Amino acid sequence: MTLDYPTLKWIHILSSTLLMGTGLGIAFFMWMAHLSRDPRTVAATARVVVIADGLFTAPAVVVQFATGLWLTQLLHLPLTTFWVKTALVLFFATGACWLPVVWLQIRARNLARQAAAAQTPLPQAYARVMRWWFWLGWPAFISVIAIFWMMVHKPL
Repeated sequence: MTLDYPTLKWIHILSSTLLMGTGLGIAFFMWMAHLSRDPRTVAATARVVVIADGLFTAPAVVVQFATGLWLTQLLHLPLTTFWVKTALVLFFATGACWLPVVWLQIRARNLARQAAAAQTPLPQAYARVMRWWFWLGWPAFISVIAIFWMMVHKPL
């Protein structure tokens, strides 16, 4: 398949927007559900969050990586170019945080479902899961912000 540069760049920008927007939306709704301390609210929200990660975040990650590499080829830009290499390192650092976060969201959903079914408060294991979820989210978020900066400023 051949795409012209503007179309490929548009797809790359669109997927980055989807990735950032979905990430922030998921984090917001998951955190608000967590603050409610209501197992039913957490279970329902985490169920939707897990679905959203599968439908939006995961495909955007793939498109982002593929179009980024494709753009470097079209521009004859070596992957060793400082800003490209840095963006790639940050991209993989984000992924290293995001993959456990997906598992943690599934775990939080399951723990909340169990508590809701038993009509009990959220267990201590849930609190540990959400602590990890919270702290893994920050380096991923900061990395994505830094990638956006790299894409715009292209420092040598």
